[in-house]
Amino acid sequence: MSGPGSMASGAAASAEGPGDAARAPEQALFPPAFSVSEIKNKQRRHFMFLRWKQQQRKEKLANKKKRRKEREALGDKAPPKPVPKTIENQRVYDETTVDPNDEEVAFDESTDEFAPYFNRQTVPKILITTSDRPRGRTVRFCEQLSTIIPNSHVYYRRGLALKRIIPQCISRDFTDLIVINEDRKIPNGLVLSHLPDGPTAHFRMSSVRLRKEIKRKGKEPTKHQPEVILNNFTTRLGHSIGRMFASLFPHDPQFIGRQVATFHNQRDYIFFRFHRYIFKSEKKVGIQELGPRFTLKLRSLQKGTFDSKFGEYEWIHKHREMDTSRRKFHL
Repeated sequence: MSGPGSMASGAAASAEGPGDAARAPEQALFPPAFSVSEIKNKQRRHFMFLRWKQQQRKEKLANKKKRRKEREALGDKAPPKPVPKTIENQRVYDETTVDPNDEEVAFDESTDEFAPYFNRQTVPKILITTSDRPRGRTVRFCEQLSTIIPNSHVYYRRGLALKRIIPQCISRDFTDLIVINEDRKIPNGLVLSHLPDGPTAHFRMSSVRLRKEIKRKGKEPTKHQPEVILNNFTTRLGHSIGRMFASLFPHDPQFIGRQVATFHNQRDYIFFRFHRYIFKSEKKVGIQELGPRFTLKLRSLQKGTFDSKFGEYEWIHKHREMDTSRRKFHL
């Protein structure tokens, strides 16, 4: 026995055409709030995701072309392009940021430990050594580092403590001591001590690439004294670290060699690169990386020479206290 409700539903079903009946299952399978992640089949889900990414790319390109046409139509009346937000330009202001015209900073730098070098009163002489029993990769890295830094000498410690090495370096007129530490046969640390009165900086080293591991590398570097570029060292601490790196190289570069050593600071990571350049024309310059390359992260800055027990520290990186914001930098 059927009631009026069943008759109405039957009449509605008879009123629908065959095309509507065929489309009804599709509407059930693909609701308005459909998501690619709901697809169970992995291959189908990946295919649909690629189609979605392609569609997003097309829409982005179309909007870019539209904005360019609007700017061309407006001409000089076009509004300025918006500056994209990055971590660098959103950086939290640091009170120790150095003003180039600051007289106090100029006086401090004229009387610090590196002043004799910048006044050309001393010539850099560098000793490069390693941790005890270095492996082959660390040894090759030290040898290649000595070809970059003029007047540098590589000696192996043979179990000698740093506190005994430093007096010997001072007696032999070395101006800086570089110690390359390693862990599991990979260089992972660098200690730079300025002699005879310090300071001493400890860095964590990563992303070490020797010459043979660099693609499209140039020929072996020549013995010409390279130029030095120190980029983006803006705070008082950054100035101290930059002056430490600068004092490793002779103050009078030989431009005929066309070699340049770059220390680029970005987000407190110091990237080192060594290039040879050539002027192709008045406007174009070609560069070729010679290697090696590595990345440094400052861990501490200590007054005086190396002293792990009684040394006085100017700055120590404290992860839990200093890394609370991604927009806060110290160099």
